[in-house]
Amino acid sequence: MTIPSRVTLVEVGPRDGLQNEKQPVATEHKVALVQHLQDAGLREIEVTSFVSPKWVPQMADNTQVMAGIRRRTGVRYSVLTPNMKGLEAALPSKPDEIVVFGAATEAFSQRNINCSIAESIERFAPVVSAAREAGIKVRGAVSCALGCPYQGDVSADEVERVVKLLKDIGVQHVGIADTIGTGTPRKAQRALERALNHYPLHEVSGHFHDTYGQALANIYACMEIGVHTFDASVAGLGGCPYAKGATGNVATEDVVFMLDGLGIETGIELDALVDAGAFISEQLGRPPVSRVGRALLARRGKVFVT
Repeated sequence: MTIPSRVTLVEVGPRDGLQNEKQPVATEHKVALVQHLQDAGLREIEVTSFVSPKWVPQMADNTQVMAGIRRRTGVRYSVLTPNMKGLEAALPSKPDEIVVFGAATEAFSQRNINCSIAESIERFAPVVSAAREAGIKVRGAVSCALGCPYQGDVSADEVERVVKLLKDIGVQHVGIADTIGTGTPRKAQRALERALNHYPLHEVSGHFHDTYGQALANIYACMEIGVHTFDASVAGLGGCPYAKGATGNVATEDVVFMLDGLGIETGIELDALVDAGAFISEQLGRPPVSRVGRALLARRGKVFVT
């Protein structure tokens, strides 16, 4: 299969990127970040999560953020809803898509959401059903698909088991997530090939963290098998509180720079994307993690004072 001529990037910075920031990020700045991202051409944006503020205090303003964004035709705004309570809270904000997530290993499932994989699927089933009845698309993620901080290696069989469970309850799109960033290109290909046994190509995506510097290589390897949808996080924001040492998602700026160099269309304007990364980094008081972002900002003469 040839490398795709166009790639869709799902921007997860506002939700997955900011959720673990210890310092509060003002609601107005979260709203402004979404605005910057859609100004740059992003058409898939993960905005917030409807979870207990006890566990994720950064997302406590989820309703206000969803009310504050200026929606554009052609942009899909998604939210994370891990249970029925979350979905019920999210529905009045009219998300275009909800996200549920299951772990590839029992150990991570227990540490992350305090239940087994089977129990998590049972919990998600009514959420998926209710969302689809409301006309909302459901995206699922398989976390720790390429490595687990508690178990270690994860087999492709384990990944496929969870993919099938998500498919069986009606999840319409599946993302394979390298939560701790230990995956390498061939392993990434194998995991996504298993997802393709159950989902069409346009409903399979990759989500790679760059802890070991493999994220761009993994994206390229997955494009070699035809996958053309990937998550990315502006300025390299993110991490995982239940995965020690896991750094941020691959930076959207770095992915766009690589894809531009390959002549692959994304619809994203790199300079405007760098502006978005600079904006949120300024609010956080630190430089962007993105190498491309830092390089282009330095070329402009931009200096971060922290």
